[in-house]
Amino acid sequence: MSITEKIGADIIAAMKAHQEHRLTTLRMVKSALRSKEIDKRQPLTDAEQIQVLTTLIKQRRDSVESFTKGNRPELAAREQAEIDMIEDYMPQAASEDELRAIVQAAVAQLAASSSAKPGPRDMGAVMKHAQQQVLATGLRADGKLVAELVKAELAK
Repeated sequence: MSITEKIGADIIAAMKAHQEHRLTTLRMVKSALRSKEIDKRQPLTDAEQIQVLTTLIKQRRDSVESFTKGNRPELAAREQAEIDMIEDYMPQAASEDELRAIVQAAVAQLAASSSAKPGPRDMGAVMKHAQQQVLATGLRADGKLVAELVKAELAK
């Protein structure tokens, strides 16, 4: 069952259960997916659907941060609830230990392919390789966390 099909089924369930906030959130997600599909003029792949959901989560996280700074905890809580609902449709997130192992492998591979020890200037190459490895494992990872781990590894 694809993400779009799951969302459609959950919209019906939310309607029957009279869960208004869940219903509006799922409709918003479905609308974003449909909009991207219309722009592309063909059905979205699973990776593209996950990318749309990742964008929506990133937007919500920015809103939570803004609302928290603006002393609006009720709005921040609502946005956080939306993040939790959207994350239900995402693949499993990679743990920090898994990410650290992937980053260390990427740095080791870069060190093996070049004669010099990788440094901070090689961050882009390591990030690219690490992101490809994360996608290959079928997990998902927060780009900020990966960047922090790469910086720490390259600083050693």
